[in-house]
Amino acid sequence: MTMETVKPGQTKLGWIGTGVMGASMAGHLVDAGFEMTVYTRSKAKAQNLIDKGAHWAETPKAVAEASDVIFSIVGFPNDVREVMLGEQGALAGSKAGNILVDMTTSDPSLAVEIYETAKEKGVHSVDAPVSGGDVGAKNGALSIMIGGDKEVVDALQPCWEAMGKTIVYQGKAGSGQHTKMVNQTLIATNMIGVCEALLYGYKAGLDLPTVLQSVGSGAAGSWSLSNLGPRIMDNNFDPGFFVEHFIKDMGLALAEAKRMGLCLPGLALAHQLYLAVQAQGHGRDGTHALQLALSSLAGVDWKSR
Repeated sequence: MTMETVKPGQTKLGWIGTGVMGASMAGHLVDAGFEMTVYTRSKAKAQNLIDKGAHWAETPKAVAEASDVIFSIVGFPNDVREVMLGEQGALAGSKAGNILVDMTTSDPSLAVEIYETAKEKGVHSVDAPVSGGDVGAKNGALSIMIGGDKEVVDALQPCWEAMGKTIVYQGKAGSGQHTKMVNQTLIATNMIGVCEALLYGYKAGLDLPTVLQSVGSGAAGSWSLSNLGPRIMDNNFDPGFFVEHFIKDMGLALAEAKRMGLCLPGLALAHQLYLAVQAQGHGRDGTHALQLALSSLAGVDWKSR
């Protein structure tokens, strides 16, 4: 089966969820020339898109009724279930041939369920979680990990290119979500190293920006160190990605690991440390707020250093 590639000016897009990343991602699609209908829980959060010409809908179902391809990026798996499969969800408003694209980091088994339920109605479904945070979303430079039928994924290429730089088809439905679990496991354990290293450097009396010049470009370098390290040093813990959402992601990965009979002690440790971050009141801060919890364990008032 071959599908016609989506085209600006012809294909009508729908977008559900305009949070830290979703607003920028949807904006890139509008800028690329696509007509868009948008829904989010707070209309005010969609105002910039509406100002750009997007149409407002009162429900995800209404978004689908006005669209050919419907994207969603929301918070938690229960939110995905509601906006996709709920009574007022996107599938309820879809017609045969429509495409549902969930870009939330969610449960791989839910991605398969949406795919199979949509298929019964003649609707296509793709899971396409992303990595890159608020910076990647704003710059249209996200890494997009995609699961579903390849011909459907290929037909959406202009949309992927508007939002991301690294666009990789991973396989059947659920494969995008499984790949994101790999991504989050890598980030979780790396963030422990980034925060502990900066804490060590501070206690040793080093100038941290100078240290970063030496270690950032070598084998110790990472995206988290280069992009979040300076934020940590500046006490800027604004979210590129919420701690509470990261806890959700790690929980999903640990549940999948348990189902597969895998022991992932490093990820389990990171999960526990981030629960401490949340307990200290930083659930709506960025993932680099791990620095505050580790500093507290060490008896260091990081913000007043």
